[in-house]
Amino acid sequence: MDLNELREPITVTDSDLTGSSFSGVAMRDVRFEETRMSAARFDHIDLSGAIFARSKLAGARFANADLSGAHIENVTLADATIQNASLAGVAISDCDLTGMRIDGHLVSDLIAAYRKTV
Repeated sequence: MDLNELREPITVTDSDLTGSSFSGVAMRDVRFEETRMSAARFDHIDLSGAIFARSKLAGARFANADLSGAHIENVTLADATIQNASLAGVAISDCDLTGMRIDGHLVSDLIAAYRKTV
């Protein structure tokens, strides 16, 4: 089914849209609930101000993404890899840093070494 140049809100419920494609579509203020989007691809998408709550993003890849000003709270990043990223001004607080490494060095060891110098 092709839907072109729609100019009104639509409601889609209990549907299977596997393999669908959306291009050049304005979708401001949309809501996705109880939706399975595994293996979905988002390319050249503006998600400024988007809220991801109770979302499973395990195995997701973020490449060439701007997460500046993002607020990340009550999330699991276990076994995640952050590579070639700017972490300038990032604040980390009240987090479990067990096993976390920066450039191959355990953060717990770096913090312990720092504490010995102050």
